[in-house]
Amino acid sequence: MAAVTVRSHGTSVREDPAYQAYLTLRTGFVVAPILFGLDKFTNLLTEWTAYLAPAIDRVVPGSASGAMVAVGIIEIVAGLVVAVRPKVGGYLVAAWLAGIIANLLLLGDHYDVALRDFGLLLAALALARLATAFQPTHDADAA
Repeated sequence: MAAVTVRSHGTSVREDPAYQAYLTLRTGFVVAPILFGLDKFTNLLTEWTAYLAPAIDRVVPGSASGAMVAVGIIEIVAGLVVAVRPKVGGYLVAAWLAGIIANLLLLGDHYDVALRDFGLLLAALALARLATAFQPTHDADAA
């Protein structure tokens, strides 16, 4: 069982609302990208190629469905990076979401989804910042 750090005001880290927010964001940004990435292979949630802007489709090699498979792989990797290194993963997911937002704006439709993804981008940035406080450092791991 992992040791519980006690804060100066007598509460454990696990009782800290900031730590709870960190865990919530970390869990969400591990699970969601992996699930959405896997769905790029099955299209159970939606037909993902409908969300690919024609301008992007013209510059990526191969078909739109092939591009979505590549997107799925990237999303799965991003979720795994968040699981292992949430600070790096938070920034990676934020950058990925910025790309998705740009694609949606180029599409000229789905502005509601772009706005939602902007909110997710902000949450990914918050995760990266919170990870600075709660993620163990390499030095601490070696000790």
